[in-house]
Amino acid sequence: MRSHTQNKYSKIIQRPLWAVGILAFCTFGSAFSQNKAIDFKEGMPFSEGYVAGNTLYVAGQQGPDSHGKVTGTDITLQTTNTIAAIEKIVKKAGFQMTDITSVTVYVTDLNDVPKMNDAYKKLMPDPKPARATVQVAGLIGGAKIEISAIAVKH
Repeated sequence: MRSHTQNKYSKIIQRPLWAVGILAFCTFGSAFSQNKAIDFKEGMPFSEGYVAGNTLYVAGQQGPDSHGKVTGTDITLQTTNTIAAIEKIVKKAGFQMTDITSVTVYVTDLNDVPKMNDAYKKLMPDPKPARATVQVAGLIGGAKIEISAIAVKH
């Protein structure tokens, strides 16, 4: 026969275990519910974006002109077109630009950073996401800039 004290403690232990079970079910259920590639093209080595749970990872984007060329275009145009490319992927994934929490900017010339910043400040919504800017030796196609982003739905 159980004592009053044993019965009291078993009820105290059962309640948190039940709550933990519900929390685990909800967490794991939502984590696996939305995983999908955005703009994956057969034969390509990457997707333009990838949604994992409530997080979107946007692959590095460049800003070609209307003819698909980045060579001969200035940093302002390339930055403007790069952010437009990111916005297209963000919206296609069902996110908003204000969901972007982190950005990595790759530039080939640090002298371009002030003009890049001018365009970036005008086009990225407030509050601005966390950002790292890195100089690289070169980018595919002769681009001056490439930007990758992470967005989280609230």
